[in-house]
Amino acid sequence: MAKVIHVHLTHPIEGTRRKDWYFSSIKAVFTVFTAEQVGATYNYLRHVGLSGNGSIITKRAIIKQSTLISVGSSTDYNNGV
Repeated sequence: MAKVIHVHLTHPIEGTRRKDWYFSSIKAVFTVFTAEQVGATYNYLRHVGLSGNGSIITKRAIIKQSTLISVGSSTDYNNGV
């Protein structure tokens, strides 16, 4: 299954009204945002423990890693919902 990085901005960024952004990797986050905008550096996010559906809260954002569920995955959709 693919992972997804969810960035929820707690402080607005000039030029956008969007608060929730979704990325395929931590590296992709920094193609859109600077470290100052999310409140953490690339290396910090790599080592802080986002894997295993972890999350962190910075002064500027809430950053979570989760699993993207798609058709064809081995998840049993009849259980757990």
